[in-house]
Amino acid sequence: MTKKMNVESFNLDHTKVKAPYVRLAGTTEGINGDKIFKYDIRFSQPNKEHMKMPSLHSLEHLMAELSRNHHSQIVDISPMGCQTGFYLSIINDESYDNVLDLLEKTLNDVLKADEVPACNEIQCGWAASHSLEGAKELAANMLQKKDEWTQVFADDSN
Repeated sequence: MTKKMNVESFNLDHTKVKAPYVRLAGTTEGINGDKIFKYDIRFSQPNKEHMKMPSLHSLEHLMAELSRNHHSQIVDISPMGCQTGFYLSIINDESYDNVLDLLEKTLNDVLKADEVPACNEIQCGWAASHSLEGAKELAANMLQKKDEWTQVFADDSN
């Protein structure tokens, strides 16, 4: 038995998941009763494939900017260091269906984008590392497998 870790994703058996998927990774309640819902949005199969950094970086910029057009309670969208997905944090909206809808609308917006937002040295810490085409390819691949998003584990029959 592996020792339980403080970080939720370190306790997830990455050999049992089947990307792409969207799963609730945790809920945190603030002292005033606000709830933050953290989602694991997995684009690539862990330890088998990963997103190339310029594509991931551009997709991060696009999703961070465009997702807020569809939901007012987004706290953050941040890439995973393993380059297989993103974490999405939303406050006071516990609806999984709303997250799926938000992701679909945002990825469709990515496909229509003609530039990467804040892709310059003033607004970005590594402006040379971007690929709009790569971000669109990642978005298109994720959207093509939309019917798989609710199935997290390979042996899950959802």
